[in-house]
Amino acid sequence: MDKLAMIRDAGVVGAGGAGFPTHVKLDCQAEFVIANGAECEPLLRVDQQVMEFEARDVVEGLRIEMELVGAKEGIIFLKEHYTGAIRALRDVLKHEKKIRLHIVDSFYPAGDEQQIIYEVTRRVVPPGGLPKDVGCVVNNVSTLVNVAKAVRGEPVTDKYVTVGGAVKAPCTIRVPIGTPLSALVEYAGGPLEEDSVLIVGGPCMGAVTENWEQSVTKTTGGVLVIPRSHPLLERKNPEINLKVMQSVCCQCTMCTQMCPRHALGLGTSPHKAMRAVACGADLVGDVAGILSCCDCGLCTYYACNFGLKPSHIMKMLKGSLMQKGLRANRDRMGEPDRYIEDKRLPTGRLIARLGIEDYDVPAPMETGLLPVPVVRIPTKMHTGAPGRPVVKPGDRVIRGQLILDLPEKGLGAKIHASIDGTVTEVTQTYVEVRA
Repeated sequence: MDKLAMIRDAGVVGAGGAGFPTHVKLDCQAEFVIANGAECEPLLRVDQQVMEFEARDVVEGLRIEMELVGAKEGIIFLKEHYTGAIRALRDVLKHEKKIRLHIVDSFYPAGDEQQIIYEVTRRVVPPGGLPKDVGCVVNNVSTLVNVAKAVRGEPVTDKYVTVGGAVKAPCTIRVPIGTPLSALVEYAGGPLEEDSVLIVGGPCMGAVTENWEQSVTKTTGGVLVIPRSHPLLERKNPEINLKVMQSVCCQCTMCTQMCPRHALGLGTSPHKAMRAVACGADLVGDVAGILSCCDCGLCTYYACNFGLKPSHIMKMLKGSLMQKGLRANRDRMGEPDRYIEDKRLPTGRLIARLGIEDYDVPAPMETGLLPVPVVRIPTKMHTGAPGRPVVKPGDRVIRGQLILDLPEKGLGAKIHASIDGTVTEVTQTYVEVRA
């Protein structure tokens, strides 16, 4: 079997983002394959520790992807304070001619795909475009580990997750896919305050949930426990007070000046979006600027001096444009800002602004698999259609066995049992397995 088919059959998807099926992403030709190890969000530790403890598989996965797309060079993109990862990778790469490290300062959002491509190649992905349009393929380092394992015949069954925030013992642990978030928090010693909520992901781009039984997916990178009284949660609240916005937003343009996508020349202008909504207009400026927003939230969490929420406005407008079927014009692109490097936001300053300094602590990795008695494996944790069940209640399954196949039509990914046990439920949204 060819390697691309092995990656497909193992159910490999992008482990750090939207979960785009990797076998589809790699069905192209590219000059560069870039390993994203920058860990965009504060407080998360998964990427740096995967590179340190799984360095050989990171490099092997990168080699496999380079072979599949015909790349002339592989680059591992990571931050300078990841000293353990740098040491481990350099040891693996000491005789490697076609793979190198690209080390950068700690700034936000360093892990943004388009930011990485610019940093490494000085090329900019056009509005509405894809990395392959500029000769690049970018994958998270955990995705590369899964690619290496797939070629050895090991499907994706577990995920490394950082458990942090207001917990007694922050850690990074390996858990079966489908594990409830409550089990992770319990393993980390439990919450410091009883009245807390969870952020799945990082403090900026992560989603707030009060469902502690929500399942770990193939893309879950972090679970943060945040006291309900913490001011961060108000900034993440999607409700927008239009009267306050109309009366307070002075069009200072600070949100646009600090926008990383605007700095790349993509025309992303949050201040225009704010003005459009305040005036009751559909849009001010070209739609490409709205659709090029990467949802990093920097405009909301740092740039706005009045505590307004430009990123929520951008998200609302982007959703509306996509619903109407509008697409960005690839020709609507300017030149990168010549002061782009001076506009980088140091991660430490973002952490201070968010008031999460107390949570910025080590989260040691434990490579052993956390045992759990029951998992609810989502039928959809990837871009595309849900998986098609190939098991029924009462079936015995073993870890790694296919339980959800590719959809009959369209984009999708295969999904496998993450523990040995008996299938107890099969619904449209999950398959439950009990040990």
